Amino acid sequence: MKLLNFPSGFVSASAAAVVLATALVVASVEPAAQSPAVRAFTGMRLFDGTDRAPVDNATILVRDGRIVAAGAAAAVTIPAGAERTSLAGKTVIPGLINAHGHVNNTARDLATYAAYGVTTVYSLGDEKPDAFAARDAQNTPALNRARVFVAGPVLNPKTADEARQLVARNAEMKANVIKIRVDDNLGTTPKLAPDVYKAVIDESHKRGLRTEVHLFYLADAKAVLAAGADLIAHSVRDVDVDTALIDQMKSRNVCLVPTLMREVSTFVYDSTPAFFSDPLFSRHADPKWVADIKDPAAQAKVKASQSAARYRAALEVASRNLKKLHEGGVTIAMGTDTGPAGRFQGYFELMELEMMVKAGLTPKQALTSATRDAARCQQIDRELGTLEANKWADFVVLNADPLTDISNIRQIDAVYIAGNRIAR
Repeated sequence: MKLLNFPSGFVSASAAAVVLATALVVASVEPAAQSPAVRAFTGMRLFDGTDRAPVDNATILVRDGRIVAAGAAAAVTIPAGAERTSLAGKTVIPGLINAHGHVNNTARDLATYAAYGVTTVYSLGDEKPDAFAARDAQNTPALNRARVFVAGPVLNPKTADEARQLVARNAEMKANVIKIRVDDNLGTTPKLAPDVYKAVIDESHKRGLRTEVHLFYLADAKAVLAAGADLIAHSVRDVDVDTALIDQMKSRNVCLVPTLMREVSTFVYDSTPAFFSDPLFSRHADPKWVADIKDPAAQAKVKASQSAARYRAALEVASRNLKKLHEGGVTIAMGTDTGPAGRFQGYFELMELEMMVKAGLTPKQALTSATRDAARCQQIDRELGTLEANKWADFVVLNADPLTDISNIRQIDAVYIAGNRIAR
């Protein structure tokens, strides 16, 4: 087993704890026995995540965790000795990519995401060292949990000089992106000042890193885009977007991650939500979160919360803006901000897709936002996002076609990562 090294001063945890956490994550991807080098999955209806039409009676050929070929059975030659798996009667889609999630308990969270078909999560902030270790250990054909990319500590500098220092620190940690928040949390906290976030963005770019921005207000979206922000990590939720913002985003191909379920989580727990009775939900839901949410005192607090009421209204604005931005040509990447208590990883991503369709996207557009476009927006599309030759064989097997009804995204039969069936 190879252990990974971290820069000195990375975290305050003891060196022994870091080594143990790293060892546990790396061990989780080592195979218990030699796996077949070549696998053939046959007979499915294939939506490969590209603009091509779905293919019936398709074959996916996998060697050492990567796709050799994917398409009509007549066009794919299966070599002698390949392990064959029939997926007749099933629909296969690329593994879902959450462009804005969070990983806290790394091994548990990555297993949970994977169980719901979320095969990659872009964790936008405050990960522990074992998440970095998991990121560094995932390029293996033996992988058996979701992939993860990391932002490191979310930056909250007070001055431009501090901003540059913090960016440098995250760069030394080898974070994939830089994350900042430009939001006053409905007027309850100070907002990151323009000179400070400009310094963050400028220093990030000097170091070859992108800056992804949490925000709420339209004016802030325009300002951070003018400063060079690379991705908007939440919807604009105060007012309807205008053509000026659409033009700004399109001119630099900046993506938006709607996180509609983030808004839902702020108000839906004023009572016990109906989805708590879904066996698919309860199979992997954190029991402590469920118990805390069901507490009558907690529900009464949500019911009386003014911020919950405001976020409920913000969801309607965000939903309108999603449709308007998408129709205007802005690229949308599915994301949820799952990870904090009450934002249930994996299950919320399935609900997010349903919310996106409710907002006006077609099922295919929603699925594309969670596969090809999420990969493109987070610049991991060379290896992920579509089922094409040379990419990792991360895919979801469904018992019904989500292109005809997006709720079929819940009909999960199996999940494969690097061609390995995930325990779920």
